[in-house]
Amino acid sequence: MRTISYDRTAATDYARRWALGRNPRYYDFTNIGGDCTNFVSQCIYAGAGVMNYTPDVGWYFRTLYDRAAAWTGVEYLYNFLTTNQSVGPFATEVTESEIQSGDVIQLGDRYGDYYHSLIVMSTFPEILVSAHTNDALNRRLSTYNYAVARYLHINGVRTD
Repeated sequence: MRTISYDRTAATDYARRWALGRNPRYYDFTNIGGDCTNFVSQCIYAGAGVMNYTPDVGWYFRTLYDRAAAWTGVEYLYNFLTTNQSVGPFATEVTESEIQSGDVIQLGDRYGDYYHSLIVMSTFPEILVSAHTNDALNRRLSTYNYAVARYLHINGVRTD
């Protein structure tokens, strides 16, 4: 297995293209729980180019009925990215000041339940994000109402 760089430009270019629309290749989960993590996964995939087809614990999308929980679920994506030792992208939880474009921010409530995934578009002079469900392109992170946030820096991508 080898490690390749994560293409942050490809991830943010994809986000820019699809933040206010829907790529017909993927199912739109907006009306059945939200499309935010599905959109973020698409962006990550654009920058990684590799899915992990491991049953139950992988990260992939083939169809609405053939996909990993990590592709569309906030907590599942976090668990996949931060524990993945196999093929696909992998990440580390970092501080806000360490986040970069193409990385992921997840928002949570005061109980520490995380409910929303965002893709980072830029970090200077402030963090701008793009998202689905309540579609946003280059929205200031500071305009969101949340109690806690976690910042996932994608370190790279493993290929077989």
